[in-house]
Amino acid sequence: MNDWTFDRDAIRAFRFVRCGFDADTGVARLVYAFDDGPELVETVTLPGAPFRLDAARAQAARQALRVLHLVAGVSYYKAAVPAQLQVEGEPIDAATAAFLEQVYLNGLGEFAYRNGLDLRGRIRFPHGEAADAIAPVLGLQAHALVAIGGGKDSLVSIEALRAEGVAQTVTWIGGSQLIAACAAHTGLPTLNIGRQLAPQLFDFNRQGAWNGHIPVTAVNSAILAFAAVVLGMDQVVFSNERSASYGSLIPGTGEVNHQWSKGWAFESMFAGWLQSHVAADLRYYSLLRPLSELAVARQFARSQHYDAHFSSCNRNFHILGERPTSRWCGVCPKCHFVFLALAPFMPKTRLVTIFGRNLLDDPAQVAGFDALLEYQDHKPFECVGEGRESRAAMAALAQRPEWREDALVARFAREIAPQLDANALRIEPLLVPDDEHRVPDALWQRLRLRFAP
Repeated sequence: MNDWTFDRDAIRAFRFVRCGFDADTGVARLVYAFDDGPELVETVTLPGAPFRLDAARAQAARQALRVLHLVAGVSYYKAAVPAQLQVEGEPIDAATAAFLEQVYLNGLGEFAYRNGLDLRGRIRFPHGEAADAIAPVLGLQAHALVAIGGGKDSLVSIEALRAEGVAQTVTWIGGSQLIAACAAHTGLPTLNIGRQLAPQLFDFNRQGAWNGHIPVTAVNSAILAFAAVVLGMDQVVFSNERSASYGSLIPGTGEVNHQWSKGWAFESMFAGWLQSHVAADLRYYSLLRPLSELAVARQFARSQHYDAHFSSCNRNFHILGERPTSRWCGVCPKCHFVFLALAPFMPKTRLVTIFGRNLLDDPAQVAGFDALLEYQDHKPFECVGEGRESRAAMAALAQRPEWREDALVARFAREIAPQLDANALRIEPLLVPDDEHRVPDALWQRLRLRFAP
């Protein structure tokens, strides 16, 4: 074992070895391995231990932990994408295997595309017979664990739930100071869950492992679902809008969705799996699923409470580390899109103050905005809205005196808009909520009024 070396192309199997949770310390251990190599141990730590669970909730927690173990394994599987998957211990059922195959195949879509890999037909989870899973009603308390990422979307959800009187705990995973500061500014109870990847993964990357994007929202969803059961709470709430279901259209390849695990397909599958396999009264849903990105931006713009605290810039989370005062890089697709989406709904001076500069009056940013518009380029591999939303926002700005002289807006009006159907550039239809969602009915009837155009 000690002389085992990582050889990506020689590895035959990825093993889900075991998982366990120590209720006295709040630490869950997820154990994996390649072939007969060393154990790869990931830990997830829930604050608030020790936990005391009755028999039914302890069993539900074991089920939730099992799916977390299986979903989180995607971080390690991708290092070698071997031909075999081995699930040790009690076999999983056919429904769980089918769910996991979708998560791995679609969640690794961008990873496969960028690395020139074809995973279709390759990902097969071994399983036992199909089972009629019937999860118990646990009597969970009416309380929402609400995921916060520090951006506008989760803050819209948090404030909507607050206004409707829904008890909530603002929850995030990892050590981001940006997210922690934003969570603290909500004034609500908070829960910071720890996650520590197996350290060998970084060694494997240096030794030639395949690398790239994983369905991180799927992993985070499984972590929060496990936490909800342990804490006895009945809702896990994310803030993924309907445009997350649409990917980038790649010529010769088809649709590749960077944010597949933020989309409706994942949400509906995972929510159904939790209710059939973990607890019948555990709800998993996205509060913003009925809304477009533009509708979310419009909602966020109604309050200035978070102007100096929010950030949707993923590049800052990656490169700035312990410097949470710098919240916008101004050059990444997320900065481009958030600026463009907010522009129709707030005064120009306010938006420029938030970002520190006017991104739409910088000719050097042409290529980035063209990608958002899907003009001579495809939608970026980022969590941004649909091309039609960006085109509608730009068209709205082209009609406004305070914006239409800015370099990129003027170029859109001059060169791009004449090639487009004017009816398809109207912003109003994009602000109407959809009916495809899993928000509890009574809550949605109240929210519908709040989110109405």
